[in-house]
Amino acid sequence: MRLVGENVPEQGIYPLSKALQMADALNLDLVEISAKAEPPVCKILDYQKYLYQQRKKAKEMKSNSAKIVIKEIRFGPNTDEHDFQFKLKHAREFLQEGSNFRGRSIMFADQGEKQLLRFAVELEDAGRAENMPKLEGKRMTMIIAPVKKK
Repeated sequence: MRLVGENVPEQGIYPLSKALQMADALNLDLVEISAKAEPPVCKILDYQKYLYQQRKKAKEMKSNSAKIVIKEIRFGPNTDEHDFQFKLKHAREFLQEGSNFRGRSIMFADQGEKQLLRFAVELEDAGRAENMPKLEGKRMTMIIAPVKKK
């Protein structure tokens, strides 16, 4: 097998018994890196430390990933024009800060759909509707996501 890594005094091809002796002498583990290579590639390292570093990298990558925040704006059956404009203003702010939001309406299905579609049309410059209004029980919802800036 081919031995590589910082802990190997001289990298090269060694028999398995010699590689295991070298790993034992250093109080480290012999880890197979590539089994399909000819000859197989192994590395002498502290396997527990290696696993710890992998978990630490994965945790760091997860914390650096973008988190999607979903806010909700709710309409009632008698939402008048002033309230509609007020909610529209808040929706624009949500979209500009990068949050997704869900428009939610509890009312007659046809009125709710009209109101949510009008809301999506008014917000076309700041966000786009990810789906059409959907009736789930008594609630009708539609998710609007911010438009990607170029």
